[in-house]
Amino acid sequence: MGQASSQTADAGHSVARPLSMLVAAVGVVYGDIGTSPLYTLKEVFSEHYGVPVNQDGVFGILALIFWSLVWVVTIKYVLFVLRADNQGEGGIMALTALARRAAHAYPKLRAVLVILGLIGAALFYGDSMITPAISVLSAVEGLELAFDGLERWVVPMSLVVLVALFLIQKHGTDRIGKLFGPVMVAWFLVLAILGISGIIKHPEVLSALNPMWGVRFFIVHPGMGVAILGAVVLALTGAEALYADMGHFGRKPIARAWLALVLPALVLNYFGQGALLLENPEAARNPFYLLAPNWALVPLVVLATLATVIASQAVISGAFSLTRQAIQLGYIPRMHIQHTSSAEQGQIYIGAVNWALMVGVILLVIGFESSGALASAYGVAVTGTMLITSFLVAAVILLLWKWPPLLAVPILIGFILVDGLFFAANVPKIIQGGAFPVLAGIVLFILMTTWKRGKELLVERLDEGGLPLPIFISSIAVQPPHRVQGTAVFLTARPDAVPHALLHNLLHNQVLHEQVVLLTVVYEDIPRVPPSRRFEVDSYGEGFFRVILHFGFTDEPDVPQALKLCHLDELDFSPMRTTYFLSRETVIASKIEGMARWREALFAFMLKNANSNLRFFNLPLNRVIELGTQVEM
Repeated sequence: MGQASSQTADAGHSVARPLSMLVAAVGVVYGDIGTSPLYTLKEVFSEHYGVPVNQDGVFGILALIFWSLVWVVTIKYVLFVLRADNQGEGGIMALTALARRAAHAYPKLRAVLVILGLIGAALFYGDSMITPAISVLSAVEGLELAFDGLERWVVPMSLVVLVALFLIQKHGTDRIGKLFGPVMVAWFLVLAILGISGIIKHPEVLSALNPMWGVRFFIVHPGMGVAILGAVVLALTGAEALYADMGHFGRKPIARAWLALVLPALVLNYFGQGALLLENPEAARNPFYLLAPNWALVPLVVLATLATVIASQAVISGAFSLTRQAIQLGYIPRMHIQHTSSAEQGQIYIGAVNWALMVGVILLVIGFESSGALASAYGVAVTGTMLITSFLVAAVILLLWKWPPLLAVPILIGFILVDGLFFAANVPKIIQGGAFPVLAGIVLFILMTTWKRGKELLVERLDEGGLPLPIFISSIAVQPPHRVQGTAVFLTARPDAVPHALLHNLLHNQVLHEQVVLLTVVYEDIPRVPPSRRFEVDSYGEGFFRVILHFGFTDEPDVPQALKLCHLDELDFSPMRTTYFLSRETVIASKIEGMARWREALFAFMLKNANSNLRFFNLPLNRVIELGTQVEM
């Protein structure tokens, strides 16, 4: 009896676990694409595009939306891109690391892929500003239909919701996140129910499942065909989140949630809105809310606002994760990263990113004032990131997985062609308001490349005046200085040269510790490095040791904790016997060949304001000595 009960409990647990993961994936991954019905058809049938609200127009647009969801999301992302996991991690930076590894034998191609990855990451930040603004605005605009005279309150109310969202970020999403899944499941069920209610009245709308209606639309409206893709792509916004959030849930829960709930609910709702437009073309001003009965309007606005807040939360959390990956890979200055959950390593908060996004979102809401106006700016960043993802995945499939070209190339060309059409359709938006995410992306790209190149030049300049370690150790053996008890750890980027902090300490204090450790932290192109591969140590004699710590781009770089893995009898890293020596460089722009003067000045400013190694590597405050040096670049 007891064994049977145990088996039942195990079976129940095995069923409950995938179900809970699926619900959680719905809450975190699909918030962005799940709120697209709020504004997609409203924008498509706006006066801006001039799409006729008749059978040809409605059926053609529905066919384009349906087959775009099938090709881009289901086939490209679910079946292909989600397989390009970097030890279970996804997102543009993880994919860039994977593509960089795939192209290791082709240096020029590798450099191009890295640049593409950085552009995609920069565009993602632009998307992270527009998504909260357009989503919350489109949800609150439903109140205009429920109550007269509320038009002038839409922007202030949206700002209140958005500012509150950013203010609670520092408290973490551990508790709130548990509500995300059930709320979004309810949202998708409501989408499906509303859609079915419209389809029942005009079941002929299901004919739009035939792709020929999309082809016919291009034939009948040749001038409008490609341009309208700039609005159709609004139905795909958030597709990148499927890949970006893979590290939290894995491929299977994300794929199952899409096929079992999200895709059917979206298709039903879009077709329900299409049926409403066939019955009442005037409903084009807001087909989503007008699809609902009058009594359900206010509850629907509340649910939509919750859904858009969740969608915004997912994008903001994605920006935090992307920033941490970029920091570990050396493309962004070190920032203070606060962990908001003791159980989930991925739940982090980065204040600088949070407040920068909040300022950007506020400016967007004040500047554009409506979701329709913001839709003209939306899409450039999204389609740019989607296109770059296709190029990076192509490199992984052909060079790393080594799929047969006859099988892979036609599919990859299809991905790049479709993404290229969507991107081309959105290029004109740059002069219609879409310049904001592009400019934000350009600024971020300049910052990332300047920081990466500046750090490389800084190491080169330090090496020019560096003293080779073997020569230094030989001189110590001939003329030994006074040695004091304990272990001195000197952080250095070059383990084969004497750190400047060590030379300064010896020059000014005239002493050396009994054990001197030259510590170098190396970040790999993988998310996590197992403890067995974390530590490398070599002994140089005379009490000198070289230690290399390996971390992945999602690992927590806790140096004292990692040093505990060292089991050499000669080395004692106990807290009260270990002193950490850091070198803080002050960069002075000069005429020495390197970067442009303005980039050198920019790098100097970024270096001055970067988070110190002390906090980043979790070093004990009372065991750190920092020594400064000036470097001309």
